[in-house]
Amino acid sequence: MQIDRMYGPAAPEHGWVPAPRYLMRRARVLALTAQLAPGELLEIGCGAGVLLHEFTRRGFHCTALESSVAARELAAELAREGDVPIQLRAEPQADWSGKFSTVMAFEVLEHIADDAQALRTWAGWLQPGGHLVLSVPAHAKAWTAGDVWAGHYRRYERDALCRLIEAAGFAIERFECYGYPIGNLGEKLSAPGYARRIRRNAASEDVARSANNDRSGIDRGIHVRLYRFVRSPPGRLAVAMCLGLQNFFLATDLGSGYILRARRR
Repeated sequence: MQIDRMYGPAAPEHGWVPAPRYLMRRARVLALTAQLAPGELLEIGCGAGVLLHEFTRRGFHCTALESSVAARELAAELAREGDVPIQLRAEPQADWSGKFSTVMAFEVLEHIADDAQALRTWAGWLQPGGHLVLSVPAHAKAWTAGDVWAGHYRRYERDALCRLIEAAGFAIERFECYGYPIGNLGEKLSAPGYARRIRRNAASEDVARSANNDRSGIDRGIHVRLYRFVRSPPGRLAVAMCLGLQNFFLATDLGSGYILRARRR
């Protein structure tokens, strides 16, 4: 396992490295949480769980909720290798009511049929005044085969997402549209490949959705092969430029994803 000063943890030997979209989202997550005091933190749908390594080192006591067996096994292995004490759970626990000061869910809500109920449940796990940090894919018109492959139910529009968050008992403190323009381009370029995967998948729709949900957080495919370039000086320069460029467009609606921080009322 590697700890890169610019990109955070990576484990190419286990088939997981930070993809460009992850890096763009990670930058905004770290910015939106920079002023949050350490406390009990829950990440819903943690995938490989590497973001929690960074929060643990900031003093948070981290718990992860992950339904995918493969993702939990990978997250557990990386936590052992990184000597990071993360509690991994396959299901919510009975003592979670009002337990956490921070709940995070990145690219999770779109996988849930009843997103309004999910948000109400997550609010119940937060202490009063605790924070939700959330990201989702943006814009219904940007729907591609990648959404189908990943098992998404929807992409979100700004106003509808704000109403959904507020109806669940939150007050939105920061709302950003991230990823422009590289995230948008990446989704378009990857769509034909996902379309080919879908055509090859002979399973039923429900089985395919479940399987794709399970692997969407840890499947890095081509990114592992490209990671050597990403870590090279030209790659670092390119990533730094993309991260800097997206900052100019966070207040617009041009990006490929929404990310927000909200407080439980």
